[in-house]
Amino acid sequence: MAEDKLYTAEYHGSGTFRISKPKRKERKARQSRLKNPQRGARK
Repeated sequence: MAEDKLYTAEYHGSGTFRISKPKRKERKARQSRLKNPQRGARK
């Protein structure tokens, strides 16, 4: 289970990498949305 929570990069040749990283926690994403309203919303 902890395997998909880490940053990993797979090399696929000629400078191509497949990078996977952990998803942000839902709570943090919600706080970010609350503190930073959508750009242009008040116009």
